Formats: sequence, C-alpha cells, structure tokens
Amino acid sequence: MQLPLLLSLLVGLSQCLVRVQLKRSKSLRTSLEELELLEEFPKKSPSNVGSKHLKPPVKIITDPLKKYMDIEFFGSISIGSPPQEFLVLFDTGSSYLWVPSVTCASKACLTHNRFNPRKSSTYRALHQPVSISYGTGSMSGFLANETVHVGSIQVSNQTIGLSESEPGAFFYYAPFDGILGLAFPTIAAPTAAPVFDNMMKHHVVSLALFSFCLSFEKNKSFVTFGGIDYSCFSGKLHWIPLSSETYWQISIDRIIMKGRVVACPRGCQAVIDTGTSLLTGPLGSIIAIHDHIGVSEDSSGQFVVNCRARNHLPDIVFVINGIKFPLPAKAYIQQVRQGHCRSGLEGSFFPAQSEELWILGEIFLCQYYSVFDRANNQVGLARVP
Repeated sequence: MQLPLLLSLLVGLSQCLVRVQLKRSKSLRTSLEELELLEEFPKKSPSNVGSKHLKPPVKIITDPLKKYMDIEFFGSISIGSPPQEFLVLFDTGSSYLWVPSVTCASKACLTHNRFNPRKSSTYRALHQPVSISYGTGSMSGFLANETVHVGSIQVSNQTIGLSESEPGAFFYYAPFDGILGLAFPTIAAPTAAPVFDNMMKHHVVSLALFSFCLSFEKNKSFVTFGGIDYSCFSGKLHWIPLSSETYWQISIDRIIMKGRVVACPRGCQAVIDTGTSLLTGPLGSIIAIHDHIGVSEDSSGQFVVNCRARNHLPDIVFVINGIKFPLPAKAYIQQVRQGHCRSGLEGSFFPAQSEELWILGEIFLCQYYSVFDRANNQVGLARVP
C-alpha cells in the first residue's frame, strides 16, 4: 500500500474515533450532606435500585433516583443549531437522551440548562409524549428530532426527550442537566433510536463500540466512541458475551472472598452500568457480605465501617466467564470525610421469580476499563494501571 493512501486511511479512522473528557464533580450525596438534607432525602424519595432493570412498559421507564446519588462523572454535549450545551450522564443502563425544555417550569428545570427549540434551525417536533417514572417523582415531556454533537461527532435527526415537568427535589440538586442513554434500542420507544445506534447507522464511528476509562485522578476520565483507548489499561482485555441485548447484561459464575463463595453460588446475572454509582446485589447477599466485613447501619440508614478496615479486608472477587475480577477494599469501602467510611455495596429487592441480579457500577468500573461492543454483543474488561 502506498504511504499517502495509508496516511489518508489512518486520518479517516482517527476522525471516527472520538474521546470525550468526563468531568468529576461533587456528587448529589455530598451536596445533600453539606446542606444537611441527606437524612431526610431518602425518606422523601424512596427507591429500589434494582427496579431499573425490570422490563418497563413502552414509553415509560422505571429508573430509581437513588442510583445516581454518588455519580461523579459527567460530560458535555450540545444540541441544536447553533449548539446549546448540556452536562449529561453517559448511562449504559438506559437508552434515551433527554434534557430539560425551556417550557419546563419545575424548580429542578430552573436550576439547570434548558433547551430552547426556537433558537435552533434544525429542531423538528414529533408531537409524541414521553414519561420516565422515578417512583415518587418523574420526568414527563415530549420527543423531538434534533442535531446532537458528542465531541466532534455530529448526529443528525436524533430523537431526544425534552422534559416539561420534573416534580420533586431530586433533579433540583442533581449535578447534571440530563442523561444520554447507551443501552440497546429494545428498552426505548420504537421511534427513539439511541444516540449510539444513530452513530453506527450514519457511519460516523469507525468501530461499532464505545469504551469508558474512569479515574479519580483529575482529567483522566473519558468515554471514547468508535475505538479502544489502549493507554487506559494494562494487561489483557477480557471479552465477555452478553446474556441479554437490552441492558449490557452478562453472566457471573460466582462471587468469592478468601476463596469461599459468598454469593451467586449457582451463577447469576449482572449489568455493567455506568449510570449506577454503587455496587448493587440481592439484599440477602449484601447483608451476608456486610456481616463478613463488619459493616453496621447508622441512624441515617448509611452502612458504615471503620476506615482502618480498608487496610486488611479481603477482595470481593467476581468470577466472570472463568476469569477472576477482584474488587479491593479500597474500592468498596469509601471515605466520605476524615475518619468516616461507608460501604459501597447496596441491597435491592427483586421479584421472587426473577433471577439473581447484580449491578456493577462506578465502584467496579473505576477498577476496570470497559469496552461495550455492539458489533459482537460483548463487553471487554481490563485492569486499569
């Protein structure tokens, strides 16, 4: 192959691989703690994290607010022509892109960036309602078509949700304006293809995959569209086939501590979810692990543990597709302030007939670089340095 042709191909591929920097900001939990509202907030906005992954009716998503309490990583996108900028959560556990509309008068909308259709030449109304239920709160509004920019990628005729109502206190304090879903189209309305599906359809990414590199170090967190960022991990990238093409769902062989099975003895399911902050499992399994590591519940309902325990507690090891993925105590025990630590594990209720389900959120994903491969319906995991 001639050198000029090779260089032109490489330039073309580089233009189809886009890395969007994720900003680490103060979590909702931290903001509520500073305002001395944390203890009352869960009572006003009860939720069950696991309910997010139960199949919802068309056009309505059940998506528990509590899963976003400790999320700290967000990125900027723009919508419309000329572009209007929004801070969004890139969420592999949902499929819609939505932001507040300028017509929304809820207090939550007034504290965030709102999209104004009249200021965009590419806006097209669809006259179709959308509702996302959050237990005691909700987002309701309408669908529209617009031009969306994610980094340097332009996605034309993208269906977006625009909220007209966001009752309740949760979104008022939320550090993000909206959510960009990266799960499968099977959990969205038939007329609302997810953003990444349209990226693939219009061939604006070189590969049908995206990846996350999450780090607590400043300026080292990214979501990459169309390729793999080899600078983000060391060692081998382990590929795991999906067990369901709805969420990014995989099978777990078992969960062990000190060589002993502590959960998932006969295998179970897990969702790789960048939109969940904690590591969530069936309530009975979480209670058993908490008893094993000496966690207790305080008066505010938080599961606390002695900070010094992080130095000697064992890894929680997830055996997935025959490969061991250890999660060290420094990851699952979180220091919230000097001398105060809490567990990053949370229990959820699931219907008796449903299979045991775990949700591997930010706590897990900060330890492992993650690749979401739509072409081959698989997830890749590799240890971060």
